[in-house]
Amino acid sequence: MFKILAKINKILLPSFTKKGLDISKAKKWQMAIIGYRAYVTKRALE
Repeated sequence: MFKILAKINKILLPSFTKKGLDISKAKKWQMAIIGYRAYVTKRALE
């Protein structure tokens, strides 16, 4: 299930690393998306 969710996230959610976002200057909603994507990716790899 997490592998499918990770693929959907890759398509729908923005990639902040490609945009060159500095994490120390990220807004709360951006940090929430980063955390969510990291959680899903970690679970998909297990």
